[in-house]
Amino acid sequence: MNQKLLDRFLQYVKTDTQSDPEAKEFHSTRKQLNLAKILVEELTNIGLKEVELDKNGYVTATLPSNVSKNVPVVGFLSHMDTSPDMSGANVNPNIIKDYNGRDIVLNAKTGLVLKATDFPEILQYKGQTIITTDGTTLLGADDKAGITEIVTAMEYLIQHPEIPHGTIKVGFTPDEEIGRGVDFFDVKKFGAEFAYTMDGGAIGELEYENFNAAKAVVKIQGRNVHPGTAKNKMINAINIAMEFNALLPVEQRPEFTEHYEGFHHIHKVEGTVEHATLEYIIRDHDKAKFEAKKNMVHQIAEFLNKKYHESPVSVTVTDQYFNMREKIEPVMQVIRIAEQAMKDVGVTPIIKPIRGGTDGARLSYMGLPCPNIFAGGHNFHGKYEFIPLESMEKAVEVIVRIAELYAIGYTK
Repeated sequence: MNQKLLDRFLQYVKTDTQSDPEAKEFHSTRKQLNLAKILVEELTNIGLKEVELDKNGYVTATLPSNVSKNVPVVGFLSHMDTSPDMSGANVNPNIIKDYNGRDIVLNAKTGLVLKATDFPEILQYKGQTIITTDGTTLLGADDKAGITEIVTAMEYLIQHPEIPHGTIKVGFTPDEEIGRGVDFFDVKKFGAEFAYTMDGGAIGELEYENFNAAKAVVKIQGRNVHPGTAKNKMINAINIAMEFNALLPVEQRPEFTEHYEGFHHIHKVEGTVEHATLEYIIRDHDKAKFEAKKNMVHQIAEFLNKKYHESPVSVTVTDQYFNMREKIEPVMQVIRIAEQAMKDVGVTPIIKPIRGGTDGARLSYMGLPCPNIFAGGHNFHGKYEFIPLESMEKAVEVIVRIAELYAIGYTK
């Protein structure tokens, strides 16, 4: 399986599918359809049924049941787009076989090195095949590793009809990285009772908790006059913007948080004396703390408007997604089956909260309980991204075993 898995993954990552957060239309970039069309052809060729690419860029397909009894319909999903944070064009991966535990030179020309001292987690993969970037782009394992694993698992099940399974649905979505991945996803048409996103990180990860998420846009209207005659007249929007950010708790910045700790994260600033804009993302696993963080943004705006009298600050807060735990807990069998599948193929489950979100979080609130399983990669969204090939192999085995456990009626 190794070589086929590797070849499939390399084909996918070399297809540029970067999404665009500034685009108004859905899907945000037409180049995502290049991979979608490859997938339609491949899914058809391996023998899946009802293969479709719809007008919104969703790819779906069905593996019919090979058992006579009623089995829950299970779905597996991954997203086709890569992050806007770094280029996904002209990806040229390095393949390091039998990794020896030393630093990996990603790019000799630029001197870029993936150092084990900086990323010590790589040492657990000594002796394995490591796929890295060449230091000029991201790799795209988020989430082309997940796609590779799903397609390979479906092919394996077709080639091994002795493995029992119910009806399986697969889906590949655009624009997940910009928070729009399931805006137009038809859960009813998809037809699964439960699903899993193959969109996690390191081997063993199994996640059914994620952040509650919102975005905040802060607009500050200043008043620009000549600085020589500015006294009691000028309102400097840039200064107020800096003051606004300084009033947020420093300890709640993402660089100082971990585990279940939430944050306010400023990720965009634009400004002149006349006008400034700040953009934040707000995250917390706990719903009450999440609401408090949103309220804090409004309270700071209210304070500054009173201070400057002119009410120069306006805030818009928009919810993005919510913690899927609320929707998964009533159907914890989906977690127990995934956990058992990992154990059965020799993977130690690591159940942990996601410090982020996935399509699965939104799908869970759309009526499709959808926890998240590891795809195997590390350091997503940047030039230090890497993935062990053996982790991808294990992900394939987990998918196959999940399908089998549903078919044999596993309960615990």
